[in-house]
Amino acid sequence: MSSSVRRLIMASLSNTLSLKHGLSLWCPQSAPLNRIHKGSCSFPSRSFRRCFTVSASSFANENREFVIVGGGNAAGYAAKTFVEHGMANGKLCIVSKEAYAPYERPALTKAYLFPLDKKPARLPGFHTCVGSGGERQTPDWYKEQGIEMLYEDPVANVDIEKQTLTTNSGKLLKYGSLIIATGCSASRFPDKIGGNLPGVHYIRDVADADSLISSLEKAKKVVVVGGGYIGMEVAAATSGWKLDTTVIFPEDHLMPRLFTSSLGQKYEKLYQDYGVKFVKGTSIKNLEAGSDGHVSGVKLQNGSTIEADTVVIGIGAKPAVVPFEKIGLNSTVGGIQVDGQFRTSIPGIFAIGDVAAFPLKMYNRISRVEHVDHARRSAQHCVKSLLTAHTDTYDYLPYFYSRVFEYEGSPRKVWWQFFGDNVGETVEIGNFDPKVATFWIDSGKLKGVLLESGTAEEFQLLPKLARSQPSVDKAKLQNASSVEEALEIARASLQDIEISRSVTTLGYEDRPDFSVSLSSGSRMALKVVLKFDLKDGQFKQNFIEKVLSLLKLHVEERDRIEVVRKAIAKHPGTHSIEWIAKEMLLIAIVRDIDAVLMVRKLRKSYGYAHLVSVAQAKVLEEEENEK
Repeated sequence: MSSSVRRLIMASLSNTLSLKHGLSLWCPQSAPLNRIHKGSCSFPSRSFRRCFTVSASSFANENREFVIVGGGNAAGYAAKTFVEHGMANGKLCIVSKEAYAPYERPALTKAYLFPLDKKPARLPGFHTCVGSGGERQTPDWYKEQGIEMLYEDPVANVDIEKQTLTTNSGKLLKYGSLIIATGCSASRFPDKIGGNLPGVHYIRDVADADSLISSLEKAKKVVVVGGGYIGMEVAAATSGWKLDTTVIFPEDHLMPRLFTSSLGQKYEKLYQDYGVKFVKGTSIKNLEAGSDGHVSGVKLQNGSTIEADTVVIGIGAKPAVVPFEKIGLNSTVGGIQVDGQFRTSIPGIFAIGDVAAFPLKMYNRISRVEHVDHARRSAQHCVKSLLTAHTDTYDYLPYFYSRVFEYEGSPRKVWWQFFGDNVGETVEIGNFDPKVATFWIDSGKLKGVLLESGTAEEFQLLPKLARSQPSVDKAKLQNASSVEEALEIARASLQDIEISRSVTTLGYEDRPDFSVSLSSGSRMALKVVLKFDLKDGQFKQNFIEKVLSLLKLHVEERDRIEVVRKAIAKHPGTHSIEWIAKEMLLIAIVRDIDAVLMVRKLRKSYGYAHLVSVAQAKVLEEEENEK
């Protein structure tokens, strides 16, 4: 049996396997970040058989082994994964309504809208997968990989019995496996209130962005409707064009789905410094047209009118489920419902990216996430599950970010990142000069964290905190004098979890004779051990086990030290500097010497810098200074 046939059979089996225990998800009442739905979902185990012969790379007939419907981020990253598994050439077809190969869509409301003299982004510069540091997949890349691309020809009809798709142009495609990656469409104002007047713009693709840029070149007064991502990013761009810009939204502050009121007000003040005006807490009655039929103003429910020659609507998006809602896929949960491997209820059909409503494993709820990070990860997870024996459930950590005011000459650049869940109480630290951090704490555990203008190291800490959800001292956080200090408090909580996990891994927590509590010096020593850049992970675990064993010994202090020295001396093939340093650590633990003294001795006398990275040494230095 050939490898390609084996892979095809494996993919078929992977798609028809039923879940071991079904899928029943509980959803909390509050869901600030994502579209979330209560209830359970089940995916029936239905066997099916592909009944066609895979065509050659020339696609001489209508048969396709894999078809992706949609040409956005998710499609680009899915194509990359097919190529990595050797299953693209002559097997994969992408059907897109766009005129371009998949690109990194977030650029459209960021660098693409920079003023024309400020080096704006343009294709082919931001084709996938450059957003994640990968190769730029230009149209030629797809040709070289043997991937068929159908541009500007969206799917009009689906027949699941025949496993066929029909495009707008009438092209018939027979698929083996179908991946729906249609993303979202912009929510629009109705025609009757002026939603399609000339000068009114929505941004979802390159054509939309090009149309807006054409208007901005002639514009004098711009109104942005909506205080979310689109509103914030477009307003930042138009301020760079030196245009009179007003943002209108019904809530009392920017980004209400994520920002606290205090945080939103800080960003509003920054935008006002750039000349942006805000009209908050009001709704729009209709858009008005001038004598030439072009939009001329925005009329509010209170009767007032704001003049505008360009209006940008950014009021959210809807999952693009047409025409797939007609074939029996469940879209009542805010998107096309899938399981943890992105399988729908119909065998052979998958859904990824913005259009998919998936089990958010770590929060035990069903969610649909509109974000490029999820689009990338879901595409890779789905294709890997389809092509291999990979059966892991998708375990996504919600992540959101924005970067604005990054054009040349901007007095300040804004870049924030958020990880986790924005539930519970909040602690805000920092004066926005430029840093500010917000921590969400629920039942004593850190659930989410947002950081503005962090360093690379600080941003790398955020997902670790959000996924681990350490217990934190709220009062200690509130008393932090700076963002840096608050992050170090959170980092220390994370390190406590690492120590606890090491103890758990070694099995000591279940032993009735393990009654010794780790003192401050012991905890510091274990933190240092956990930071060692050792290639031999098993030795690291053995070392920790030896440390914990010594804590149990009920002998004189000097005898403990002698035991340590003998144990180290007996170990074959030791390197003197490393082992003297480790000896010092063990002695520090059993004697519980001052942590500062321990670090000084390691650094001064025993080549401490050779054992730990510069970043880790910095952390310990800061802890030393605090003491």
